[in-house]
Amino acid sequence: MPSTTALGAASERRARRFYRLRGYRILAVNARAGGNELDVIVRRGRKLVFCEVKAKGSDAYGDPLEMVDEEKQRRLRRAAEAWLAARPELSALDVSFELVATRGPSLERVRDAF
Repeated sequence: MPSTTALGAASERRARRFYRLRGYRILAVNARAGGNELDVIVRRGRKLVFCEVKAKGSDAYGDPLEMVDEEKQRRLRRAAEAWLAARPELSALDVSFELVATRGPSLERVRDAF
């Protein structure tokens, strides 16, 4: 079984590939802003997506989507605001937050997650 770091990195690669295959352009990966990390930032047209990627090797400790609680959402919003503040040219885009959960071979995308 791979380490949690390796599992997370592989899941982020899968998420990037998922978005690229759907016509999104990868703007940043593991971006640090506002004291937090943004896993994947993608854009397609006027849509800018901040994607949080969660992976679990097994379901022993719950579902990966349950790991993004209100506090984590608050930190992601703060990081996204800081990231956008440094890029005023993107301020007119439609922003959304998505979750990508990987469970073994499956990948689940939750649009407009919060």
